[in-house]
Amino acid sequence: MAYTTIDKSDDYFNILLWTGNGASPRALSGLGFNPDWIWTKARNSGSVNHAVWDIVRGGNIVLNPDENYPDNNGAAIADHGVISSFTSPTNDGFTVADGSSAPYPRLTVNDASIFGGAAGNYVGWCWKAGGTASSNTNGTITSNVSANTTSGFSIVSYTGTGSNATVGHGLGVAPKMVIVKNRDTTNGWEVFHASMGATKVILLDRNEAEQTVSGSWNDTAPTSSVFSIGTSAGTNGSSNDLIAYCFAEKKGFSKFGSYTGNGNADGTFVYTGFKPAFFMIKRTTSNGYDWLLYDNKRQVSFNVIDDFLNPNSPSAETTGNANQSLDFLSNGVKHRGNGASSNASGVTFIYMAFAENPFVTSTRIPACAR
Repeated sequence: MAYTTIDKSDDYFNILLWTGNGASPRALSGLGFNPDWIWTKARNSGSVNHAVWDIVRGGNIVLNPDENYPDNNGAAIADHGVISSFTSPTNDGFTVADGSSAPYPRLTVNDASIFGGAAGNYVGWCWKAGGTASSNTNGTITSNVSANTTSGFSIVSYTGTGSNATVGHGLGVAPKMVIVKNRDTTNGWEVFHASMGATKVILLDRNEAEQTVSGSWNDTAPTSSVFSIGTSAGTNGSSNDLIAYCFAEKKGFSKFGSYTGNGNADGTFVYTGFKPAFFMIKRTTSNGYDWLLYDNKRQVSFNVIDDFLNPNSPSAETTGNANQSLDFLSNGVKHRGNGASSNASGVTFIYMAFAENPFVTSTRIPACAR
């Protein structure tokens, strides 16, 4: 059985849902911890971007996973769709500030009337890293790192050189997935995934297939102390500020792997070793197939789960899509549709998953399916 060192997954990853009310500031609670990385989306609007904030860059500095925009570096968006604090009065959430419009870019986090329409229905996926960053000199580039070695997640800030280099990530074990964004340019979000290997890159902000590019990771897999970068401007632009989100696999809590679809409603089973709370997938072959993101909070009914968001697109939440449906089980995911973006026959998909509960806790308590 799959034992774990993390019996309570929501000490390190959790999801909040809220309806916008226009209050500014507004404290949101119920996470169980103060988050260090927050990813938000207005579920009921196709005109509001995905947005991420982290404690290393600061709450008024936003990046959009579905766009290649540089970050705003704190300019001119105070009180317009920002995370004003990574804490809440109850120390189990965060605080948002929102105005009636969002000048940069299509961004709201608490709007009572999104662009003159209904109140925003928001989701926030939240991770705990290590709080305030500290200097890391393990790589040839000195980085600033907020790391949580227990949960295997770190936020890494560094300045590129344009030449082959290494960057310290602070995890103590090799990450299985690294997401990098150049904060100063319109280069896309470059993703390393161990299932593709260090010669390949895939873009979070696009619906494109994996690419063979030596410049992203210098054809070198991460080690227990550093990840490697080549000459790509997306991962190592000269004199540019970059941010990386690094994920190591932790038994019973997180899993980063791949599977092959079978094109059948009695679909592929993906073993994770835990009951999932978050499951994000991407087809690696052929252009034109979106990233899909499922979770256990937006659709609270029993299986099947047929609601999802597309991390590479500002589109509103898709609901009731049987072709891309799946079940969350006690030890993994069972596909229930034959959709080309999730379970096409013979096609390889990569995934990123976090637990609601381990399959079996360290005290031998088993999880149940939905």
